[in-house]
Amino acid sequence: MKKLTILLFVLIFNCVQAAPTSVDTPQNNLTKTQALYLKLLSGPSPDTAGLTLFANMLPKGGDLHHHFSGSMYAETYLDWVKENSLCIFKITDTYLNAQKFHVFTESQKLSDAQRAICLTVDEVLRDDSFYRDLLMEWSSKDYANHYHAQTPPDMHFFDTFKFFENITPYGYRSGLELIKSRAKAENVSYLETMLKIAPLTSSPDLTAIFKKLNKDPSELEIQNTFTQAYAYLQNNRNSNDRIEEYLQSIESVSSDLDDADFRLRFIAYTARLSAPEDVFSRLYAAFVAANRNSKIVGVNIVGPENNYVAMRDYALHMRMFAFLKKQYPSVKLSLHAGELALGMVPPEGLRSHITQAVLIAGANRIGHGVDIAHERDAPELLNFMASNGIALEINLTSNKDILGIEREAHPISIYRKFKVPFVISTDDSGVSRNNLSGEYVIYMRNYRPSYEELKTTVYNSIRFSFLSQEEKQTELKKLTQKFSEFEARMAMMPQ
Repeated sequence: MKKLTILLFVLIFNCVQAAPTSVDTPQNNLTKTQALYLKLLSGPSPDTAGLTLFANMLPKGGDLHHHFSGSMYAETYLDWVKENSLCIFKITDTYLNAQKFHVFTESQKLSDAQRAICLTVDEVLRDDSFYRDLLMEWSSKDYANHYHAQTPPDMHFFDTFKFFENITPYGYRSGLELIKSRAKAENVSYLETMLKIAPLTSSPDLTAIFKKLNKDPSELEIQNTFTQAYAYLQNNRNSNDRIEEYLQSIESVSSDLDDADFRLRFIAYTARLSAPEDVFSRLYAAFVAANRNSKIVGVNIVGPENNYVAMRDYALHMRMFAFLKKQYPSVKLSLHAGELALGMVPPEGLRSHITQAVLIAGANRIGHGVDIAHERDAPELLNFMASNGIALEINLTSNKDILGIEREAHPISIYRKFKVPFVISTDDSGVSRNNLSGEYVIYMRNYRPSYEELKTTVYNSIRFSFLSQEEKQTELKKLTQKFSEFEARMAMMPQ
């Protein structure tokens, strides 16, 4: 019996030794993943369903261009309206100060006449036609897939924010928790979001400082104005108090959100549609906040770039960034720039916005950058961005919805040729009703990057994030491990 047992052991051992080499080595997994990916892309029409599964499972690193308010789906805002016993006007009535689809946040002040035309969420949901129309007003849902009365696409996109901007503060914490949950569900481990605008300090004294600027001020006059405004805000108690409140609010809504698999950071921002003194005031607060709190990793400027005030004051805004960057050199800048298309503004309006953001303001990253082909000295600018590691945040759905720029018309091909680093991001996924996986599907389907380039794009979302170097190294190691696990799973997929 003992001899038989030994014989069986020897036979089993020899069989195991003679078996083919396992195919689950990292290199074999990588090879199989590459083959699967190429197959999904092959032919005149890529396998979009297969790419969707691939993208959902793909580790995606970070989302670096993300607006909190625009990332909430309309359905979430309705939840917040209900939780806080608010109501939504079903018609427009100027006499009653009612605007259709707008939320009234002071229910205790409703007159009887207003109450009769202000619906609870339950009433909204019982009226399917009104509910569907509300979703289309509060987002880009069904904007392009059937005929209906509609405003221009860029106006429709930016107009959505007026419906829910007064609801957003009701859900800062729960919204961040939802964003985290959704991010982790689609293998996103890091997020930089623009949560709330930096605080404004408004005063006649500050206005008077900027009133001294004439229509065509010299550089010396501009710098003197900034110097005076900066000194005023530094010594203004109201400004300091507002910044402190802003910092405390960021801390309170974000406490304990980071964990082993997810990090959340914030971008402070100003708006480009206001008077120069207001833009500068908020920008000052944003720089101070970012300089004082490690959770606030950068500064930005938002608003439709083709707006009259935004176009008129663009160069002045870039000089504000440059001035404050000198005061706070460690603060990183991610600037919306070049979110324009031919016909939105006169041709000369397309010639220098990215250039000014990079060379004057000192941007570390550019958001959108769609009008690059129209920029004066574009090749030189692209080479500068490539050699200095100034990354581009590409928002494919947003660019299609707002600018009508997609597929071959999108300048992603230009940036790729000039080797400018870029990342794929969402912008306003709630308004666009998409997510980061969906953005990657568009990237893969329309531009067919190699698997190596796809991985580089994902890794760029950590390399060009505004995390500290130590944090980046930690996240990159995690990402490498996630790709190893992902490729092992892809190797088991039917080829």
